[in-house]
Amino acid sequence: NKQRQKMYQYNGFDTAFLKERNLQFRDQVRRRISGALSEEEFKPLRLMNGLYLQLHAYMLRVAIPYGTLNSAQMTALASIAEKWDKGYGHFTTRQNIQFNWPKLQDVPDILDALAEVEMHAIQTSGNTIRNVTADHFAGAAADEIEDPRPYAELLRQWSTDHPEFQFMPRKFKIAVSGSAKDRAATRAHDIGLLLKKRGAEIGFEVIIGGGLGRTPMIGKTLCDFLPKSDLLPYVEAIVSVWNLLGRRDNKYKSRIKITVHEKGLQEIQRLVLKRFSELRPQFKGQDQTLLNALKKAFATPAWIDTPTTTFHENYATYPNFKSWVDINTSPHRNNDYAIATVSLKTPGQTPGDASSAQMRVVAQLAKTYSHDELRISHAQNIVLPHVHKSHLFALYNGLYPAGLATANAGLISDIIACPGMDYCALATARSIPVAQEIALRFKALKLEHDIGPLQIKISGCINACGHHHVGHIGILGLDRAGVENYQITLGGDATETTTIGERAGPGFDASTIVSAIERVVFTYLDLRLSNLETFLETFRRVGAPPFKAALYPDASEGKNAA
Repeated sequence: NKQRQKMYQYNGFDTAFLKERNLQFRDQVRRRISGALSEEEFKPLRLMNGLYLQLHAYMLRVAIPYGTLNSAQMTALASIAEKWDKGYGHFTTRQNIQFNWPKLQDVPDILDALAEVEMHAIQTSGNTIRNVTADHFAGAAADEIEDPRPYAELLRQWSTDHPEFQFMPRKFKIAVSGSAKDRAATRAHDIGLLLKKRGAEIGFEVIIGGGLGRTPMIGKTLCDFLPKSDLLPYVEAIVSVWNLLGRRDNKYKSRIKITVHEKGLQEIQRLVLKRFSELRPQFKGQDQTLLNALKKAFATPAWIDTPTTTFHENYATYPNFKSWVDINTSPHRNNDYAIATVSLKTPGQTPGDASSAQMRVVAQLAKTYSHDELRISHAQNIVLPHVHKSHLFALYNGLYPAGLATANAGLISDIIACPGMDYCALATARSIPVAQEIALRFKALKLEHDIGPLQIKISGCINACGHHHVGHIGILGLDRAGVENYQITLGGDATETTTIGERAGPGFDASTIVSAIERVVFTYLDLRLSNLETFLETFRRVGAPPFKAALYPDASEGKNAA
């Protein structure tokens, strides 16, 4: 059966725009290779097209807007990895995919291949509005107020090549969530948009000034309830005000979180309302016409109406399948369906990496069992959002041979990690090997399922791409006189109760960090009231002191107590 369209599809303008943009960049690449452009001249041009120069090679970051893609797009990503990279891609915390080994002369061909499936790398870098992210369960979650993706697409179209916002003080990140449970880390973004109900009306809580990096801050509510029709002019007012106020003399103080901190929330509110009053009359309804068309594009799939008897039988018969269902599936808005998380965190593997073969497998399974829809999650996993329960067993059996059926979503081995010093020119320490060692250690201890929900997040430098500040256990890798040193933070949280983790104390070297994490976990197991009390709940109840005592049994030693 032909599926109904369930995501935005390019129109003639989009196609022509992308073709022209790619031709422009092809010529820029030609001029760089010929020597007509220096690297200094080429750098801002390549960054506008998502092309970074990393430690060992170029890296191309491709946007997956609000984390939604179909099987044809996933298959194209697999082909790109095969033809022009080393046979794999890396999915990021901001719903992008990174190719770590493209050759410069091949990048224009990669961009053309992306355009064929309505994808691009525009504004995945530079001081612009980056990829707009959303709840990876959007349109499927049982607790959803409204699907946030039409609003995310509206923001994407508005922000792409916006002439006022191409050379801002720094990059700018927006996240949108449509559920009471925040799965999009909205309070850790420059702007976080939360759909909420007030009586019969649905509007947005607008949060600004969140962010991690060297100065982590939790976003503050700028507007408690914004009518949906005011979304674009209000967001434009925020960005416009910051674009003028934001510091360009110091890149470490240029993000909007610093502007809000320095000017105060009330002053920012005053300036935004003033700018909004100027902008609002200019929006004469075209944005609402477009929004209504976008809502139709994100149509609800034609649900399958079939019994779930076989699912219950298989669930009762096969323990491994039962474990996977219990841990890797989430409640769907349709009780006969489930949301299935495909873990890219098999212990020992690089978190967030998927091979071309794995991408092809999951693309075919999504086409067969998930109404041709996939999502990329903030946690660097793949999500099949619409799986009928009668298909879960077949899905599990399709994932298993590809190494994609690990039952660990949200558990200790489901680690978020940045590429670290293995790839990144900014990194001060390795993060991937630490993530691998932790996952393998707890697999060997056979404690993962007993430990329960526990999020470890690892960054290889203070830019915090691994979101360590908001990990239940965060790890930050630094360089101390040429030696990798790993600091631990405790009690962080990226959900609706966002918390910046508390630094435990002095750091640990690469040979002792895994044992230190083990001591933290065993302390939790000793202190919890029952196996129903999570790590975060225990930490909030008892505080940091018992964990610090476990990490530093002889506090007088000062550091590297292992």
